[in-house]
Amino acid sequence: MDRHEFVNIPWLILLLVSAVAAIGTKRSERVQHSTSQLAHGFLIIGGFAMLFWQRLSIGVLAWRFVPDSPTVGAAGLALTSAGVAVAIWARFFLGRNWSGAVTIKRDHSLVRRGPYAIVRHPIYAGFVLAMIGTALAIGELRCLLGIALALTHWWFKTRIEEQFLLEQFGDEYAQYRREVKALIPFVL
Repeated sequence: MDRHEFVNIPWLILLLVSAVAAIGTKRSERVQHSTSQLAHGFLIIGGFAMLFWQRLSIGVLAWRFVPDSPTVGAAGLALTSAGVAVAIWARFFLGRNWSGAVTIKRDHSLVRRGPYAIVRHPIYAGFVLAMIGTALAIGELRCLLGIALALTHWWFKTRIEEQFLLEQFGDEYAQYRREVKALIPFVL
């Protein structure tokens, strides 16, 4: 098994955990507009396609941005695993409030413990870290384009999510925003 296949293992674990955890979520009361979901869906699908679909290794997209070495591959795998661990940790703390789309759930609660005490969007932060790790392990420019597409998706999605949460929780969420950074602790 080469590192291109090996780096998929943490992602498969994340997919499995997410699928199982999605079974018991609360019912949605308010959901992001379907047109917005569709637009964001194209961005994230494009991002993951650039990262994982080796058929896109053509022309300039196949150029390497890091050396093809076992050390770089191992560092990429470590970052991927760390990012997946953060996303799973955050998913566990979000519990039944989770949704793939931006939603407000019935009896929605504002989660501020665990990874949510460190950043407001730790699932996205974990995904970004895992994508950076995967990009290092693969080492091709297409992966950087994939990260850019995914970051664009999460930038738009967090804007909507922040608005939903501010409307739902008012001053409590405004205070949380002042106290906790969005994606990178103490920075952003």
